[in-house]
Amino acid sequence: MSVSPVVPPTSAPAVSAPTQAELLDFARRTAADAELIASLPLDPEGRTWVRLEGPGGSEAWLIGWPPGTGTGWHDHADSVGAFVTAAGELKEYSLAARLPTDGWKTLELTEGVDRERQLSAGKGRSFGRHHVHEVLNESREEHAISVHAYYPPLPRIRRFSRTGQVLRLEHVERPSDWQ
Repeated sequence: MSVSPVVPPTSAPAVSAPTQAELLDFARRTAADAELIASLPLDPEGRTWVRLEGPGGSEAWLIGWPPGTGTGWHDHADSVGAFVTAAGELKEYSLAARLPTDGWKTLELTEGVDRERQLSAGKGRSFGRHHVHEVLNESREEHAISVHAYYPPLPRIRRFSRTGQVLRLEHVERPSDWQ
């Protein structure tokens, strides 16, 4: 007679954090959902948004952009992220420079750090932690709609003003400010 050893049950495998590529894939698939995109209520004067369930515990948003609106310069703190334009066209201005995470109010940027992207419907991008950018709908007639995903869920957003090469930290928003 043989005796089998008792093997304790294994716990469910840990879910790994979604990568930038997985967030971008989610944003692309969601942006291609015509029914969902058409369901977003659009306001002629201000951005509108609906929170979505993102992959692997990420935070996701469907955002409507009236003509001429934008985010202003900001970052997403320790979160990585991705966004895809679902309708219309968005422009992203970003900085190819890593900023200090805390402890500063004003920075002078070096020449050559500015980047610019046109993101028409179906186009998007992913980004790492502390990515500083602003996103704009420069159209004078058309709304734009986009899908955004962040992991971990946004702990804060730092808002900046910019004059020439000087970037100034203006304030910090917490989730209670936008949820």
